[in-house]
Amino acid sequence: MRVLIVRTSALGDVVHALPVLTALRRHLPEAKIGWVVEEGMAPVLAGHPDLDELFVVRLRQWRKASQGAMSELGGFLSGLRRFSADVALDLMGNHKGGVIARLSGAKRRIGFARSHRREPSSAIWINRPVVPRGTHAVDLMLSLLDGLGLPPEPADFGAEKLFREEPPAARELLAADPGPFALLHPGAGWANKRYPPAWWGKAARLLQVETGLPTWVAAARGEEGMAAEVAAASEGAARAVPAPDLPMLAALIRRAKLMLGGDSGPSHLARALGTPLVMVMGPTDPERHGPYGDPGGAVFKRLPCSFCYQRLAETKACLFEVPPRRVAARAAEVLSIA
Repeated sequence: MRVLIVRTSALGDVVHALPVLTALRRHLPEAKIGWVVEEGMAPVLAGHPDLDELFVVRLRQWRKASQGAMSELGGFLSGLRRFSADVALDLMGNHKGGVIARLSGAKRRIGFARSHRREPSSAIWINRPVVPRGTHAVDLMLSLLDGLGLPPEPADFGAEKLFREEPPAARELLAADPGPFALLHPGAGWANKRYPPAWWGKAARLLQVETGLPTWVAAARGEEGMAAEVAAASEGAARAVPAPDLPMLAALIRRAKLMLGGDSGPSHLARALGTPLVMVMGPTDPERHGPYGDPGGAVFKRLPCSFCYQRLAETKACLFEVPPRRVAARAAEVLSIA
């Protein structure tokens, strides 16, 4: 059997889909398994021992319809045809995922039933609809394996199979300062998911006072200013460190005593890698998008407007109602039992 997983982005969603890959390999050891993923998320899956083929897409660039883009698109489609999938698993629930599943040529295209899809009209591309089970995004995706007749099982992210080589830059940074640290990633895809940098700085300071643990602030590309702002507000408890790509970030997460962040891909990656996590949550529901299997890792304030899932341009009350002292207290508690 040849099975194609379609989950192109974003980082958190790709991480949440990893247990599907683990389950497929466990139950179908002789199957050929492929995965369609966006270029920026490909490092999560590069060299994964459970994958036979990785199909990398650059959908935004291909929309420009340049000669180079059309050539890349043609190569991608040729690769899909060569793979010759028997089954396509659309883990996205929208037209993008459905169309890719259809283009794969798979006779069985398994996906969420119409009323459970992000874009209900995209059900036209699916011929094996599944009514999902569970609440968390991980469980919802795992339930699509019902379409293959596979038995339900606990989620396994396969932490040991991810980012198996530590980048030289990470080794150098960690060797220069080998002491324990908490790692903080302050960014998030939505502005209203971002805890105020100054408040992160205060939380880092309170955490150091309580536990003696310093905080390293992961400075992603384009977020260096945010990391510097956190460090400046921490009164020396935090410092910014370079994390320009996913391999570097994963190496830091693995070595950290604790991960701090919002509802973002790096936080979910920390959960998959097994690093203790404290996630400050605002517009999204902890039961659906919090730390999987660890509800105590989510810090949030329930308000009448909670879990609106609206993308807004600035931080709102749902985060402003979570003071730094509460974040630091939860972090200290998690560290005490880690």
